[in-house]
Amino acid sequence: MYAAFPVLLPAETGLTRTRRSPALPDLPPPADDKRWAQLAARDASADGVFWYGVSTTGVYCRPSCPSRAARRENVTLFDSLEAARAAGFRPCRRCNPDGLALAQQHAALVEQACRLIESAEDLPPLATLADAVEISPAHFHRLFKAHTGLTPRAYGQAVRARRAREALAEGASVTHALHGAGYGSSSRFYAEDALGMAPRRYRSGGVGEQLRFAIGQSDLGAVLVASSAQGVAAILLGDDPANLLRDLQDRFPKAELVGGDKAYEALVAQVIAFIQTPDLGLDLPLDIRGTAFQQRVWEALRTIPSGETRNYAQIAEAIGKPGAVRAVAGACAANALAVVVPCHRVIRTDGSLSGYAWGVERKAALLEREKA
Repeated sequence: MYAAFPVLLPAETGLTRTRRSPALPDLPPPADDKRWAQLAARDASADGVFWYGVSTTGVYCRPSCPSRAARRENVTLFDSLEAARAAGFRPCRRCNPDGLALAQQHAALVEQACRLIESAEDLPPLATLADAVEISPAHFHRLFKAHTGLTPRAYGQAVRARRAREALAEGASVTHALHGAGYGSSSRFYAEDALGMAPRRYRSGGVGEQLRFAIGQSDLGAVLVASSAQGVAAILLGDDPANLLRDLQDRFPKAELVGGDKAYEALVAQVIAFIQTPDLGLDLPLDIRGTAFQQRVWEALRTIPSGETRNYAQIAEAIGKPGAVRAVAGACAANALAVVVPCHRVIRTDGSLSGYAWGVERKAALLEREKA
């Protein structure tokens, strides 16, 4: 049998040992809770609103200071730099609370880079811009895009396009406007599609351009045909003629729309005959408007034989941009010349029909008609 031994509490033995617990700090009043939350989160938006001093180090910091967090009982909050200095604290060397906040420093660097881009005749390389603001190219690229929403290259292209627009608006010749804006060649200007239209057309602002139009009926519904002086600029399909006219106005907001006469209605009849019997072909001049990329996509679409289809990935491969599948789909959706630019011949990779600006039912009908 085991002998029973009494259990003695520490106080009864006379041998007491005290375990030391962390001291509980005196919490600041609830009114400062928001500032303490910002301090704990190193919230840069609080920089310049208040500062804090740390009694154990004798320094004062901005809320976003990356230094190790201080114990709450060692921290004093200040509404001004003067108050922090008057309390005997000195500025932190790490966050430099007397200088610009980090966000302000970054904004100043980006602004400096923007001025360099704007003053240069040619777009400076990324490394040159990064060296000028004394940070690494990768960091500079991220910083610039975060503040402007554009990469340095895209910003430079926008600056050149603005110069070209201003020069054209002032009446400069196209050649002088392009070279004065920093384009080494007209091909580079057109590749970037800086204006979204021909320079001469932009110089006039599009004002005064006249589009003749008329609406007819086909077995696929209403057909609106509109032409500029250069050729047929739009062929739109739909159920409601009024909606087609609104669509035309949205696509050409600055143009003057003029109803076609009897002679123009004969042209519309020719277009309708082509829609109903694509093998007839359409021997009419075209005014195809779009970006350089869209033009490449639409040209690829026009090489698809009647009765055949391609998927978006195949079109992207055909124009040398295999990674631009989504952009190809966007170009198809932006097409204003139904059937003539046969975006209905583009389908999904799995063979199913994708969306069509004028209705999937019309797309299916057109494909069936061409296969037959």
